[in-house]
Amino acid sequence: MSFDIPTRSRNVKIGITADHAGYKQKEKLKLFLEKSDYHFTDFGAFSHDPDDDYSDIIIPLAEAISKGEIDKGIAICGSGVGVSIAANKFPGVRAALITETYSAHQGVEHDHMNLICVGGRVLGLSLITEIIDTFLKAEFVNDEPRFKRRLDKVIAIENKNFKKH
Repeated sequence: MSFDIPTRSRNVKIGITADHAGYKQKEKLKLFLEKSDYHFTDFGAFSHDPDDDYSDIIIPLAEAISKGEIDKGIAICGSGVGVSIAANKFPGVRAALITETYSAHQGVEHDHMNLICVGGRVLGLSLITEIIDTFLKAEFVNDEPRFKRRLDKVIAIENKNFKKH
């Protein structure tokens, strides 16, 4: 595989996590990230544990995004649904379940998505890799007033309803 990765993407602080259902895909995805010269932090799981829970596994990565320690996160569970629901309980985390490349870049460009969630049991590695590569290359279109206005409204909702750390 050969990928054209903009220099700015290489400076993005990336985090990755998976539960037991996404563990194998995460380990394979890490090889792609390393070969593509992305630098990342692995937030676990660090071994396959069939008894782990997605709700526990997402906490360290979601907290790091919430605190601004990680710019973009990748979370993998069986379907991607569980980690996306749990991750969105953290202030500043804008997570979405993504199954194709259009939403992988549009979610970042228009909605400032900072955590992508994928299903390790429902998507193959080739598609996951393409989706993640697209997500990591995308940037929020900050100079477009309507996207900034919409993001500000989402942040206002969050500030009204979420407790701060």
